[in-house]
Amino acid sequence: MTLFRTLLIAAIVQTPSLGQLQIAHDQLIAVDLKGYVAEIVPKDSEQARSIIENASKQSPPVVVAKLPSGSFLLPTFVDLHLHAPQFLYLGTGLHLPLMQWLNEYAYKAEERLDADPKLANRVYTRLAERLLEAGTGAVLAFGTIKSETNLILAEVMQAKGLRAFVGKLSMDISSRPTYVEASTEVSLAEARKFIHRCREIQVGTEDSERLVHPVVTPRFVPTCSDELLLGLGNLVKAEGVQVQSHLAEARDQVDWVRNTRNAEDIDVFDRAGLLTTRTIQAHCTFLHPPELTRMQSSGAAIAHCPLSNAYFSSQPFRLREALSTGVTVGLGSDVAGGYKIDIMSAMRIAVSTSRMRDGSLREAELEAAGQPSSAPHTDVSIDWKEALFLATQGGANALGLLTGCLKPGSPFDAQRIDLITDNYGGVGALDFFDATVDFRIDEDAVEKWWCLGDNRNRKSVWIQGRQVYNADI
Repeated sequence: MTLFRTLLIAAIVQTPSLGQLQIAHDQLIAVDLKGYVAEIVPKDSEQARSIIENASKQSPPVVVAKLPSGSFLLPTFVDLHLHAPQFLYLGTGLHLPLMQWLNEYAYKAEERLDADPKLANRVYTRLAERLLEAGTGAVLAFGTIKSETNLILAEVMQAKGLRAFVGKLSMDISSRPTYVEASTEVSLAEARKFIHRCREIQVGTEDSERLVHPVVTPRFVPTCSDELLLGLGNLVKAEGVQVQSHLAEARDQVDWVRNTRNAEDIDVFDRAGLLTTRTIQAHCTFLHPPELTRMQSSGAAIAHCPLSNAYFSSQPFRLREALSTGVTVGLGSDVAGGYKIDIMSAMRIAVSTSRMRDGSLREAELEAAGQPSSAPHTDVSIDWKEALFLATQGGANALGLLTGCLKPGSPFDAQRIDLITDNYGGVGALDFFDATVDFRIDEDAVEKWWCLGDNRNRKSVWIQGRQVYNADI
C-alpha cells in the first residue's frame, strides 16, 4: 500500500502542451513519501475516498487539506538562465554594451565573491529565498571560476530545497587579468573536480532528495580557447553532465567571435562537441532559421531571456520560428543582465516583445509592397498561455525534468496561487467585482493573474513534496 505525505484538494492549472491551458477543478492530489505525485483524481470519486481512508490509517495519519475556491495549484517555474554571483549588484549597471558591462560589473562581482566565502554565502542564501518567493522551483545557474564558491552555491540551494543545476565557469581567456584561470589544463582539471565534489554533497538516503547537479559551463566563446572547448566537450561525454553557455547574444560578441575565430558561435560549439541533447544555450538572438534548424537537429535547448535581450542585443530572438522548428525553449531571468528575478516578468516581456516584433514585420511587409496587400502574413507573436508553457514545461523539458506538469509519477513541484480573499476581494493587485461564494477558477481569472499577479498571490511552494516556502511564516 502506498504511504502518503500530503493530500490536497485543489484546482490545478497547467499547460500540458504549447498553447493548451488545462484547468481541472476539485482534484485530490496524493503525494507519496518520496515527494512524487501518486494520484490525481476527482475529489468525489471512489478512488479518492479510498485514498483518504487509507491515509487516515497511517501512523501518523494524513489529513486532507482543501484549498479555497479562489486558489489553484500550478507547477513551479523554471529559470533556465541566471548568473548567481551577479545577484550582488542586481538592478545596476545596465547602461553599457555587453562586453564593456562584463568588464566593469560582472567580472568584478564574481571575483569579489570568489575572494569572500562569507559574502558568497549571504548572497546565495538571499538569492535562493528570492527565487522561492517568486515561485521558481528549478534554476540553471552560472557561478564563478572558483570551485569552492560554486560548492557554496550548490550547498545553499540544496539546503533551501531548491532544484539547482550549478555551473562552475570555465574561462582560460579574459579581458580582466585577475579573473581568469591559470591555463587550459587547470581549467579542465577544475571543471572535472567540481563535478565530482558537487556530486559528493551530502543529502538524504533517497535519490529523490538530491536537488543539485553540476553543469559544464564555458562562459562563452570569447573567454574559451578552442582547446578548452574541445576538452569540455570530452568531459561532458565522459561524465554525462549537461552544458550551458551563451550563444549569439549581442552584436559586439558575435563580431568578436567572427574576428578572432573566423567562425560563427554555433560552429565553434559544434566542432567542440558542445551542441548536444544536454546543451542549453542562452539568448541565440542572432541565430537565423537555418541555425535554428541545426539547434533542433542537435537536440540543444534555448534559454530565452527577453529582458536582458532588450538591453544587450540589437534585435529580438526569433522565438516563434524556434518553436515552429521544434526547438526546446524555456525562459531565463538572466540576472543581472535582466534586473527582474521572477519568471512572471520574463513571461510578460516575451509576449510583448513578440507582439512588437510581429508588428514591425507587418509594417515592413506593407512598406515593401508600397500599398495595402492581401498577401498572407505569418504571425510570429506568442500569447500568454504559450508563455506559461515556456515558464514551466518548456524549461523542465530543457533540463530533462518531469516537473513541468502535475501528473502521477511527477515530482510534486507546485506553487499555490490565491486570487481572492475570504471576503471575495482580490489578492494583491487583483480586483474581482463579481466574486461570490461560488467563485471558480476559469481562463479569464488565470489570465488576470498572469497579467497583474505578483508575489502577494503566492502562498506556498513545494519541491519534491516538501513545502519550502510559506508566505505566512
